[in-house]
Amino acid sequence: MRVERMSNEKFKIFLTFDDLLDRGLTKEELWNDLPRVHRVFSDMMYDAGVELGVELSGMLLVQVYLLQAQGMLVVVTKSREDIDEDDDYIEMKVTLDESKEMIFAFDDFEDIIQAGIHLSELGVIKGDVYYYNDNYYMLLDDVDIFHLDIEQVIALLSEFSSATAMTSHRLLEYGKPIMKGNAMETICKYFYE
Repeated sequence: MRVERMSNEKFKIFLTFDDLLDRGLTKEELWNDLPRVHRVFSDMMYDAGVELGVELSGMLLVQVYLLQAQGMLVVVTKSREDIDEDDDYIEMKVTLDESKEMIFAFDDFEDIIQAGIHLSELGVIKGDVYYYNDNYYMLLDDVDIFHLDIEQVIALLSEFSSATAMTSHRLLEYGKPIMKGNAMETICKYFYE
């Protein structure tokens, strides 16, 4: 679990799917077992509060984004509603959303080339590649890989890259586009014999 403060009232938590399993929760249970999800989230809020050195109580607005290959991004905002300061409780309003994209972080451009060639051999021609903060990022939408088993794509890309909490919004705003639209096709055209 990785915790990052965004402001005095907001922080984010990134969990890999392994982190979720360590906490006894599967991706499917997030959608179906709400009482258990609330218990796990309460524990996570306590852990995050300890790590950030803040005491969390009252109303918390929790937005959960499932990132297909990477895990889960949780954005927590302390509510500004008037709450009796004597109350020592946490109440959460949880919103779940599932991402329709996959983003992988690469240390080296050669790894992007190798992953792109393998994806191209599987019939993937689209995708984007960005450069941001000394890393390369490959962005794939569901429609780019609809004909493949998602687990197969994740396994393939995990050989060359690592999971990331990066969002497409941040890449679009701050990243430098290297290849847009047809990244796998471009990789094969220029780097594959």
